[in-house]
Amino acid sequence: MAEAHIKKGKAFKFGDNISTDHIAPGRLFHLRNDLVEFSKHVLEDADETFASRVQKGDFVVAGNNFGLGSSREHAPQIIKIAGVGAVIAKSFARIFYRNAINIGLLAIECDTDKIDAGDELELDIKQGVLKDLTKNIELKITPLPDVMIKLLADGGLVEHLNKNGDFKLV
Repeated sequence: MAEAHIKKGKAFKFGDNISTDHIAPGRLFHLRNDLVEFSKHVLEDADETFASRVQKGDFVVAGNNFGLGSSREHAPQIIKIAGVGAVIAKSFARIFYRNAINIGLLAIECDTDKIDAGDELELDIKQGVLKDLTKNIELKITPLPDVMIKLLADGGLVEHLNKNGDFKLV
């Protein structure tokens, strides 16, 4: 059994500037109160087959500026609900990145140029390494601060505060 800080899965590759509209299509915003149903459409404006092919633990791998656009917290939520183990990108839009960490979705910065769609990946958060098992290469990731690792381990900000804070959030 893999340790909690190690994740394995298949890469689903996307390019630069994947917006929150690509992730959570605005035309389906009426589903925002049913996130499980909404997650069946995650990233369909970037790859219409993604939601039907992604398996629990797989990785979204992208280029620069992943999550740009509106500050929809639904975008990282439906990625997480779809079972994605982590989003790995060269860079993230600031609001998307913060929303991802707050809801407990692992967002990792790394040079993704050498990763191809379908590659089998192993992410070791503690060691700061992403291994492409298909190509037998190792890539360094931007390390996460300890506080973010704790937030992610607890399932996000609200869960972390409920577990560790002086008060409980509803």
